[in-house]
Amino acid sequence: MDSADFLRLLTYDAWANREALASIRNAAQRERATKLLAHIIAAEWLWLARMRREAQPMPVWPELTPEQCAAEIAKLETEWKTFLSRLDLTAQATYQNSKGEKFSSRQADILMHVVMHGAYHRGQIAAAIRAAGGEPAYTDFIHCIRQGFVA
Repeated sequence: MDSADFLRLLTYDAWANREALASIRNAAQRERATKLLAHIIAAEWLWLARMRREAQPMPVWPELTPEQCAAEIAKLETEWKTFLSRLDLTAQATYQNSKGEKFSSRQADILMHVVMHGAYHRGQIAAAIRAAGGEPAYTDFIHCIRQGFVA
């Protein structure tokens, strides 16, 4: 995979997060789903900060409103595009996890983790929305492609 492939995946990720947010906004009970979306956002900021060698910008489980989630999703999409434009995918990112353990991972592996982590938690969001009687968003990658949201 190259930077263009990861740009497609992270563009999909932003689209899927916006779709999940729309289903959250339409749900009668949205607390759990909003908490999960806020976690996806925080984890993306965390991994971006780790690769940039910056401080963690927010807690891993922040309290964000749907409006704040929308703003953060938009900011992240822009930041990922900028970051990917100058990224060496084979380079290692050295970081410390929340337990203080040190690791080094290929940047390409981190990006794949970011996309998969988001998909995992969007599944939990869909389950929470459905359990509350709502209609979850259809956030499959292939649906995004077929609809023309990612080239």
